[in-house]
Amino acid sequence: MPYECHECSHSRAAVRHHTRRYLRPRQIYYVFGFLMIVLFILIATCAEITIVMCYFQLCNEDYQWWWRSFLSSGSAAIYLFLYAVWYFVSKLEITGFVSSAIYFGYMFIIALGFFLLTGAIGFFACFWFVRKIYGAIKVD
Repeated sequence: MPYECHECSHSRAAVRHHTRRYLRPRQIYYVFGFLMIVLFILIATCAEITIVMCYFQLCNEDYQWWWRSFLSSGSAAIYLFLYAVWYFVSKLEITGFVSSAIYFGYMFIIALGFFLLTGAIGFFACFWFVRKIYGAIKVD
């Protein structure tokens, strides 16, 4: 499951690379349109993966889905932070301790915000799904 959420961060990086590489200085820069498309892809992917994981959990008669739905889509933040560590080691040339601490501090805050965002998306999608499937059951 976390592997699928990891694809969201790579698609965001690919769109950013595409806009920087192919657009010329005299052309209009459509970065906000691309970011909105990527945001919609992120929302759809987190919601779909969490709903599938919740469905499998409910099929196994495990009804404690609340925190698991939040953590399953929020786990994409782990990959985001690991990517930031890899980027720090391979691409950046930061040598000082204070600069490194600032970089990792900000990246931790960004990863925490990303965790809360994707976790909330997953939780509300799963909450909607559970209400829909149990609302369709008729009690005689």
